[in-house]
Amino acid sequence: MKRRSCVVLGAVVAAGAVACGGGQSNEPAVATPSLALSRDRVAIGSPVRLTYKFQVAPNAAIDGDYWVFVHVLDPEGEQLWTDDHLPPTPTSKWKPGETVEYTRTVFVPNYPYLGEATVRLGLYSQSTGKRLTLNAEDAARKEYVVAKMRVLPSSENIFLIYKEGWYPEEIAADNPASEWQWTRKTATISFRNPKKDATFYLDSDARVDLFVPPQQVTLSVNGQPIATFAADSRDRRVQTFPISAAQFGNGEMAELVLAADKTFTPSASLPGGSGQGDTRELGIRVFHAFVEPR
Repeated sequence: MKRRSCVVLGAVVAAGAVACGGGQSNEPAVATPSLALSRDRVAIGSPVRLTYKFQVAPNAAIDGDYWVFVHVLDPEGEQLWTDDHLPPTPTSKWKPGETVEYTRTVFVPNYPYLGEATVRLGLYSQSTGKRLTLNAEDAARKEYVVAKMRVLPSSENIFLIYKEGWYPEEIAADNPASEWQWTRKTATISFRNPKKDATFYLDSDARVDLFVPPQQVTLSVNGQPIATFAADSRDRRVQTFPISAAQFGNGEMAELVLAADKTFTPSASLPGGSGQGDTRELGIRVFHAFVEPR
């Protein structure tokens, strides 16, 4: 039986992400797209950096702000997940002849598929469904092939143990792929010591409307602070923190602690009674945490 659902990545995704927007046309291409992956073998649950590049055509005239739709498909053409998004520079501001380039970090969702996958992208209007012509291999309906990857099992990753300081996982009602856990004032993650340099990825947001100035979060490894950052983004943000082998120490296990200097209680802090009855002490909201040896 074929799979018929797909996973949607990103904090905000257009409701019309898979609209057809018409068939083939003789319209001139507005840009040449390309996509570079930080690696082409990606384990479920791991982060991958996607660098998008659009070489705008010399005579391009883009009539508004278009979304970039990004579909990851298996060899049978079944959609696995998406990374639909608005580019940082709106398409209405793209200038003829210029190169538009930016990088996004996404996490491979927990989807029941392993093996080869193809990445297609295009430009479409959320309001009309119209798709623009691009200069690339057109797989179907102005979906252009830009990359391939191999999806690996999550056993390739360092397994993280969420110890004290974490509330139970929650899932967005309108997007089952959006999962998170709130921290308390301090939250601990334990994992097997990689005994080599590594990068810690943190995908999180915070209630910046409740704190002036914003919360300060300290990251410690084995009891030693290694970084402090301001939790000043209401939108999801992926941050990376280098950790050296020396900071991990020589033990078989390592512990990483997130400590917020301020917390809030929804029942007392949220406006309009939206947090009524919720007496939890909350720090920051974490969507993904990941340790990647280097």
